[in-house]
Amino acid sequence: MKIAFVGKGGSGKTTLSSLFIRHLATAGAPVVAVDADINQHLGTALGLEEAEAAALPAMGDHLALIKDHLRGTNPRISSTETMIKTTPPGEGSRLLRAHGDNPVYDACARPVELDGGAVRLMVTGPFTDADLGVSCYHSKTGAVELFLNHLVDGRDEYVVVDMTAGSDSFASGMFTRFDITFLVAEPTRKGVSVYRQYKEYARDFGVTLRVVGNKVQGPDDLDFLRSEVGEDLLVAVGHSDWVRAMEKGRPPRFDTLDVTDRAALRTLQAAADATYPARDWEHYTRQMVHFHLKNAASWGNERTGADLAAQVDPGFVLTEGVTAGV
Repeated sequence: MKIAFVGKGGSGKTTLSSLFIRHLATAGAPVVAVDADINQHLGTALGLEEAEAAALPAMGDHLALIKDHLRGTNPRISSTETMIKTTPPGEGSRLLRAHGDNPVYDACARPVELDGGAVRLMVTGPFTDADLGVSCYHSKTGAVELFLNHLVDGRDEYVVVDMTAGSDSFASGMFTRFDITFLVAEPTRKGVSVYRQYKEYARDFGVTLRVVGNKVQGPDDLDFLRSEVGEDLLVAVGHSDWVRAMEKGRPPRFDTLDVTDRAALRTLQAAADATYPARDWEHYTRQMVHFHLKNAASWGNERTGADLAAQVDPGFVLTEGVTAGV
């Protein structure tokens, strides 16, 4: 399952995504965690020291390797220089799985040991002063989008992406790459404003969106969220001594997490797993092509000097049954 956590800055989306990743790890399922936020905090939320997190290899720094591997023998892609963040796979492309090894994981993923298991962690890399006036930080997430476009994931495999804050997630088609999106919202007017933006834009693309209320302190907060987001509210969580200890860099054992919070994480997993039977790989591939053609026409063709529409393989559908190049 491909799962996104979104929300406004400070909503707690990184904290909740890290808790969910820890929860999945206890089940022993293959988990790939991706920090696609402009502010890179997922590594430390998973228990890494600041220096360890800063030393993680940035996917953006290995974009050439990623493109070269994913291109494979696809005859529709003349060179890696013509690949952009939305380039879709086709016959001959190399595909990726959540489990197993490949050059992309070798270069960009690092194991993080958690209570009950380990996960692979990948990061886009932080936005730096060097990016100012050179490229928009959204280009940093191009490697993540290519990764998701070429990912064949199955039941009981999880890729969890901590997305950039707010409505910046719509800077590309990456918001359509997920089986389910958890929007973390505080019980405030600002907290639900991102929900309204996300809901409005995502509606036309069939995005499965559920709201996770965070920092909920009582019935009034819960009533407020219910009145603002309605049936999209999946679960709500409040103060956690475990989380406070984690934020201080001293997380207790995960099995000591409050029973209410553990139940909330099980609810998130159940909601994610429930979307699996509704998967429509043809629709998923069409959306991929839609955004590729949109990006090609708006900037990609001019940037690369090529007709990027020619990269689309009209007979190709990304499905679990496609194994060539995996």
